[in-house]
Amino acid sequence: MKKSKADTLQKSLLIFVAIGLVPIALGYGLVPEKSLNYLFSISVTETNHAHIFRAVMGLYLALVLFWVIGAFNDQLRLPALYSLVVFMFGLAAGRILSLIIDGMPNWLLVVYLALELFFGILGLVVIKKTKDLE
Repeated sequence: MKKSKADTLQKSLLIFVAIGLVPIALGYGLVPEKSLNYLFSISVTETNHAHIFRAVMGLYLALVLFWVIGAFNDQLRLPALYSLVVFMFGLAAGRILSLIIDGMPNWLLVVYLALELFFGILGLVVIKKTKDLE
């Protein structure tokens, strides 16, 4: 793969995943008492509940911002890709642990798990192709 194709693939992955995570982040934390009840039948009734979900939203949005910056900054692109892989596999590991301990969650959370595994693996493939060009 040529350098320009690799750059395009890297940028595309970072931007695509960033765009896909924005609605998930906002669903967790913008108005958690409404969105989480609607999506997952989770009652967010206390300040501590909302605080935790808004912190998760902040983490998601901070990484989204880093990935977008990385997509347009050559020196940050590879670190952004590594952080994408760590983020996706970290979420997937937590979900797999929950499957083992807690059982089957809402179908949408299973879809999230599949997407996290897919994008984590895709990130590794893109990183490997990048390293092969060096």
